Amino acid sequence: MIRYPAFIDGEIGAYGVVFPDLDGVVAMGETLDEAILNAEESLRDAALDTERDGGTLPAPTPLEKARAPEGATLVSIPLIRESGKPVRANMVLDENVLAFIDTEARRRSMTRTAYVTYMTRRIAQMGG
Repeated sequence: MIRYPAFIDGEIGAYGVVFPDLDGVVAMGETLDEAILNAEESLRDAALDTERDGGTLPAPTPLEKARAPEGATLVSIPLIRESGKPVRANMVLDENVLAFIDTEARRRSMTRTAYVTYMTRRIAQMGG
């Protein structure tokens, strides 16, 4: 998976994210989580727009070489491409794990599939 360095700054209620390798690709959010999720979406949209125009995104700067400006924090944003083609996956889960997934999905007014997708993205954003 390709991961792009990004810088996040701001304060509670107003966070911004910029990509040093991608001019004009930005995101915002009221919380850090929201800003990071929006950054993933902005990155995916930038990739789609660039490819639609016949180009390719530049290679990301290695995280070890990225230097955050003063007051900003370096984060890593994964480029998660969606094919739009659903695929059935049969899994066996511990009953308590599945109960947790279902409880959280209901709490967030999501389907089980949407919640698992959401959590997979969250783990990918953490580098996990």
